[in-house]
Amino acid sequence: MLLQSLEETARLSGHAAAELDPKVTQFEDRLAAARLGLAGSLFTGLRCKHPPTASHCLRVALGCSRWAAALEMPDALRTQLELAALLHDIGKLGVPDSVLIKQGRLQPEDLAALNRAPYQAKEILERAGAPQKLIDVVIASNAWYDGSRGDSQPSGEDIPVLARFLSIVDAYDSMTTDHVYRPAKSQERAVAELFQCAGSQFDPGLVRSFVEQLGKNYAERSAEVSQRWLAQLDTGSGNLPWEFTSHAPSGADPASSELAMFEKELIDHMHDGVVFVSPHRQILLWNTGAERMTGVGSSAAVGQTLTPSLLVMSASDGRLLDDTECPIAEAINTGAPNVQRMSVIGRKGKHIEVDLHSIPVCSPSQGILGATVLLHDASSEASLEQRCQALHVEMTKDPMTQVANRAEFDRALAMFVDAHQETGLPCSLIMADIDHFKSINDTFGHQAGDEAIISFATLLKAVCRTGDLVARYGGEEFAVLCADCNNANAAMRAEQMRRALSETVQSELGGKSITASFGVSELQAGDTPETLLRRSDRALLQAKDQGRNQVVQLGAGMDEEQPKKSWWGFGSWGKSLIETTLVTNVPIEVAVEKLKGFIADHDAKILKTAEHEIRIECSDAGAGSLRRTGDRPVGFVLDLKLEEEFIERENSVGLAKGAYAQTTAAVTIRPRHERDRRRGYATERARKLLGSLRSYLMAREADLETSPSK
Repeated sequence: MLLQSLEETARLSGHAAAELDPKVTQFEDRLAAARLGLAGSLFTGLRCKHPPTASHCLRVALGCSRWAAALEMPDALRTQLELAALLHDIGKLGVPDSVLIKQGRLQPEDLAALNRAPYQAKEILERAGAPQKLIDVVIASNAWYDGSRGDSQPSGEDIPVLARFLSIVDAYDSMTTDHVYRPAKSQERAVAELFQCAGSQFDPGLVRSFVEQLGKNYAERSAEVSQRWLAQLDTGSGNLPWEFTSHAPSGADPASSELAMFEKELIDHMHDGVVFVSPHRQILLWNTGAERMTGVGSSAAVGQTLTPSLLVMSASDGRLLDDTECPIAEAINTGAPNVQRMSVIGRKGKHIEVDLHSIPVCSPSQGILGATVLLHDASSEASLEQRCQALHVEMTKDPMTQVANRAEFDRALAMFVDAHQETGLPCSLIMADIDHFKSINDTFGHQAGDEAIISFATLLKAVCRTGDLVARYGGEEFAVLCADCNNANAAMRAEQMRRALSETVQSELGGKSITASFGVSELQAGDTPETLLRRSDRALLQAKDQGRNQVVQLGAGMDEEQPKKSWWGFGSWGKSLIETTLVTNVPIEVAVEKLKGFIADHDAKILKTAEHEIRIECSDAGAGSLRRTGDRPVGFVLDLKLEEEFIERENSVGLAKGAYAQTTAAVTIRPRHERDRRRGYATERARKLLGSLRSYLMAREADLETSPSK
């Protein structure tokens, strides 16, 4: 149905291949020229203006191209969608720098400047000679499907179909990318939010199409997209305007380049935070030490202005520093270094004591080039990172790869889970497996296979941060425990590993390279070490089933709403510990797939099934749930009844009226044996089990309270 709609759009637009005429050919030539000309000039200008916005536009364009490939979209429409996505934020060229890099709350005049960006985009593209149809897509991509955004924007089917495509990919990338004001969301959370906004902000049919194509044949489609985008470029000129590449200047000293690489590795692995800023205090470098200390990722920090308000700096007497009292600005203005003891905001909003060193960087010919800022943790309490690092030092190594072995990984996994549940910080597990390893042994011999394993282990260690743990899980399979790292960031790290491995030449394999598949999951509510491991392993198997050489992430994480106390009750045998109704904004077939993951990862036993009803039995035997010596596992019986509802919704002016699917799950949890009910910790463990179920279903509590004593 969707493809038919696209073909109809192409036909009405005069782009169908069967109806090509000289005018149509001329239009396609203009689009191809626009891809090169506009992308080479306007996009480069946007990158110079605000690199984070340009990076976002590039990711959205590639995402749109992959989706279009999955739908076999007509080539002319696909080209138009790609270019519109690449330039959809071009209007920000007209937004003042002070607004784009502002850290605090935007004032009305700031919002007004951002709201003018679409109109500025229209003017920029018109003057650049872009086709009107492309301009219409860029402008309409800001419209909401139900028409509630206003600004005289179209609504519903009146919004160009390509604009509806673009708005979904735009929102998905924004949700799964780190920002200063919030961390990236996991893929599953972003998908749940897309479903929640289907019918209001987004076209519900396209939301379902987008979710269905996620992860399917990702590697093949990514390769096809790369080939498509580069096919018309003159690669010999080295002019790839939308590629973020860094080349040494012609005639550069190779030894100087190697020295720069050593310096980068040193800075990135320092425990202290290291920040480079320009003369205007714009952040140029933000190392992993600064990430660990502040909780702000490098991708979100670079390009921002380093002011006291950004880190909520406080003097030793507890007084908040005003931006006019910035010690970094003082060092740049005076050319003299300074050091101050102060507190800055850290993870979870807690202040930490630091020694802040501000060191101006001077050039004899150019004057002040900026400053280097060192953040040294001066708190007396041992950090979680130090605990994990101490654990890593004591690991028993795998003799061949010199990473942790399986036995040490099992012990470390339980300790990681316990430490992160205690602190409330995120923790993620990456499972990785070399693709087609048997064929490597059969073709090149076992010695070459061993070298491939060693090379892979070395790469994993190089990409990981201090405090992470790399282990050889068995054979050619590896596990990476990522301390203080959420699902989205772990997936990005796994993608970095996957890409680096595929580009590494293996001398023992005749100059060929190898690939690997990756499964990623984050510790979530109610997890034990076993459920976290099973979920990550299931993600790895899914990556292999979908074609290998890709990253699949599962799980929502620990940041879930707290259950209401009124759910819980006590009673005699046959009475439930918990009765509640969960609601998830996904169709019932999606909810069933997520429930299958819960059953598999908790090693649950299915006792009874009926149409959309299921009774399962599972226990909390994982080490992470047994907090006291002598605690025994508790067995639970869960009854679930799934029902798909279609909620009629429309906005205040009657637009986007229709029925939207959501799934409700009536949940009852009781102990398997009466003796377990009398244990004081049975209810606590039932809560954890419900929390895990809610995380898998991406569900929330229904707005009703059911008494379990009825």
